[in-house]
Amino acid sequence: MRMNPYYHQTDFQQIKELEIVELAKSDPTKFEALYKKYYEQIFRYIYQRVEDKETAFDLTSQVFLKAMNNISKYEYRGVPFSSWLYRIAKSEVYQSYRDLKTNRVVNVDVSNISNLMEEMEDESGREERVSKVLQNLRNLKEQDLSLIELRFFEKRSFKEIADMLYITENNAKVKCFRVIEKLKKMM
Repeated sequence: MRMNPYYHQTDFQQIKELEIVELAKSDPTKFEALYKKYYEQIFRYIYQRVEDKETAFDLTSQVFLKAMNNISKYEYRGVPFSSWLYRIAKSEVYQSYRDLKTNRVVNVDVSNISNLMEEMEDESGREERVSKVLQNLRNLKEQDLSLIELRFFEKRSFKEIADMLYITENNAKVKCFRVIEKLKKMM
């Protein structure tokens, strides 16, 4: 599976970004560059999970406020700064579920389901199987669903997934494989 270049950076890009992060630690006005770079990505991530645009705007603002206030705690781990922002966003989304007593939402672009179907190695009865996969995604546990979204819908590397979910890269691979196997059994 090809990685999405929108989410991935070269080592050189990460070094340049780290320089901006370090400047933002001592001068909050430098945080603006990070905000501009990642606002749309974080907003889309949140909006896909909450379904209400106003809530998504509010949560996105909270993410960047928390990031700016806590940037001194940021530690570089070999992945883009966005991984840290996504962890904050995930936390804010889950908190909103608890506060509003709502259920998680999954917005799936049907064109992205093909990556998942390829991984499941079955093209027979494709339309019927896509429908079954979409239905079975609703039955997955939250953590399993997050893995599928990050890997197949957002096309993230295992390294990024690991950093976002506080697990090792190998553990991300194993867990993703197990979720695929679980989906296959559900079929």
